[in-house]
Amino acid sequence: MSDVVIRRRIVDLDGLELFYLDTESRGVPILCLHGRWGRAETWVDLMRHYGDSHRVIAPDQRGHGLSGKPASTYSADEMASDAVALLGALGIGSAIVIGHSMGGHVAGWMAARHPGRVMALAILDKSANGPAGAAPVEAIEPVDPVTKDWPLPFASLKEASDYIGRAMDSELSRQYFLNSLFEGPDGYSMRFSSQAIAANIAHYRGWFDLLPEIRCPTMLVRASGDGGVPGDDYAKMRTLLPDCMAFEMSSPDHNVHLSDTKEFYSYFDEFIARNGL
Repeated sequence: MSDVVIRRRIVDLDGLELFYLDTESRGVPILCLHGRWGRAETWVDLMRHYGDSHRVIAPDQRGHGLSGKPASTYSADEMASDAVALLGALGIGSAIVIGHSMGGHVAGWMAARHPGRVMALAILDKSANGPAGAAPVEAIEPVDPVTKDWPLPFASLKEASDYIGRAMDSELSRQYFLNSLFEGPDGYSMRFSSQAIAANIAHYRGWFDLLPEIRCPTMLVRASGDGGVPGDDYAKMRTLLPDCMAFEMSSPDHNVHLSDTKEFYSYFDEFIARNGL
């Protein structure tokens, strides 16, 4: 069992309270950015695995978990700025940045727009494809399309677990949403903000154009099959990224860093060894 201790912290970033997990250990920093609806909790196994050799930090991004949920755009630009501010608050110049799904978009934006902050990048099961432009602010309804019809709040933890299990396509996805449950006087609800989810979706745009600007070593990982990252998108991303190592997991599960940790860590080990990280 790992002896790595994970600390729970909150930092004020110019009025935004950001909750984060931190091994506070020595070594090259790794910043982990979760996907939409997610939490820092999704990175705990990775934090324990690499915490002896690296300092591993995982925030609940704005609008999620225990972090602040202001009414805002929740664009990749805004969320990347949060990540840069977090590194600054912790006195960290640059880090390896790993992003899963939505977090992959944020991490990619961070590497392109704040290159001095990202020494290496890992994009996990996130395509750069998407619409040409973002939806206008006035067109955004604060409704999460995934949970809008769920019978929230759930009366019991068992009811929540059973319902989410039926709604999700895998056990890992069920656990992913269970991590965001919290208990209140009325029952069990979700910690993410529906406004945040809706705004993030509405402000999403394709970002193939950003990829040539990412000059740092980049690791691209997709689940097997065409679920999260279709083959054509995967090939295009590999071509556009100037310094790219690409891997395809054996499992089709979108949670590529959790579906087979031994396989994923072997790829990540290869990536950090090649780049002396």
